This record gives sequence, structure tokens and C-alpha cells, in this order.
Amino acid sequence: MRILIISDIHANLTAFQAVLENAKNKWDVIWFLGDLVGYGPDPNECAEELRKHNHLALSGNHDQAVLGNLDIKSFNREAKYAITWTQEAINEETRSYLANLPSKQIEGKFTLAHASPRHPIWEYILDPLTASENFNWFDTEFCLVGHTHVPVMFEEHLNGFRRVNVYPPRYHHGHEARLPLGPHRLIINPGSVGQPRDSDPRAAYALLDTDDMTWSYQRVLYSVREVQERMERSGMPKRLVNRLAYGV
Repeated sequence: MRILIISDIHANLTAFQAVLENAKNKWDVIWFLGDLVGYGPDPNECAEELRKHNHLALSGNHDQAVLGNLDIKSFNREAKYAITWTQEAINEETRSYLANLPSKQIEGKFTLAHASPRHPIWEYILDPLTASENFNWFDTEFCLVGHTHVPVMFEEHLNGFRRVNVYPPRYHHGHEARLPLGPHRLIINPGSVGQPRDSDPRAAYALLDTDDMTWSYQRVLYSVREVQERMERSGMPKRLVNRLAYGV
């Protein structure tokens, strides 16, 4: 099966549509790892677009906050504004869709969690130590996470003790872009569609083939300025608007 792996769309319809166009005819199903809304100006449009496709989806911390299930005091000022704006902007159909999403799910050899298998809603796996601790919290061969907006792969090695290797993404075209999965257990993050934070403003996603067990990191350009203009019309904080152009 060919799977389009996406995470952290954050109500950025232009980036989402660019990913769908770039990956056209290369996937059979979407696995979305959470945070459909928050930050961006298109929450209802993104929910509608995702529902058009064969997919499974998780709930992220911004999704939960918009539903009122998380105290927004733990969010920064700009994120709080975006959450309260989104709470008023979403329609009942979007709200109902978000309310029925799980934060963690198992699909064959893959555990899917928005943030981490240990804390599915809110834990950042950014370093080998945090990754090492999280290998104890899933039993499958692989775990896919989002939340950090940074594409990365953590590989577990066991030899009396656990060692975790960290691999940044490699972007190429063609067959050489495919990374074989295994034999070691992995925690993998595809990066963010709508809010990249690895100093690369291009939308990030990945392609997974479960027949030959390969993974391919992907990036695609989109019209950042188009999104920024919609954010400005919505009164979004300037910092949120500006950061899209820099991927930070």
C-alpha cells in the first residue's frame, strides 16, 4: 500500500493543496498525524479537503485546544490568538469532525501519534534522549509522529543498552530517495505541511510504501505570500504571518 504521510497542516490550505498536487497518483490513502487547525486562515477549507480523500486522521494539541479540551494558558500569545480566532471561525461540521479524531492509533507495523507514543497530545521528540524514552511506549516496529514540525528519523539500537541514532531527512528525486525501513525500530517525523520549522519554508510530507517498506521525504514550494495575505485579513499576529516565509 502507498501512503501519503502528512502532519501539522495548521489551516494552511494552499500548502495542503500543493502537497496533494505534488504527490498526485503516488498514494492510495492518507495518514494524517494531527493539528489540522491553528495558526492558519483556512480551518474549514482544510477539513473539507481532507474529508474528500481516503484517509485516517489523528487529533493534535491545537485541535484539542480549539475544542476546549486543553487550557490555552500553556500556549504562547500568538498561538492563543489563533486558537480563539479558530474557535469562532470553524463551522459545526468541522467541529464535529475534529471531536471524533483519536490522538493515537495502531496500523499494522505502525503506531501513529500526534506528539509521542508516551504523551500523544503534547510531547516534543526533538532529541535522542526523549526518543529513547519513547521507544518503551510502543510495541510496533515503527512509530510515526508530528508536532515538532521538524522532519527527522530516530533509530533504536539494542546491545545491552539502548542507543539512538538521529538521521536528518534526505531529499532527492527518483528511486534513490527511498529509504528502507528496518531492521531496527524507528520513530519518524515527516515534518509539517503548513508550518515548517526547520528553516525550510517548503511544505513537508512523506511517502510510505508498505509493500517494499520504504520511506521517502518530500518538499514542495507553495505560494507563501498568498497565505500570508489571508492571515493578514484575519488579523493574525505579525509574527505568525512573517515566520511562514522563513520556515521557523
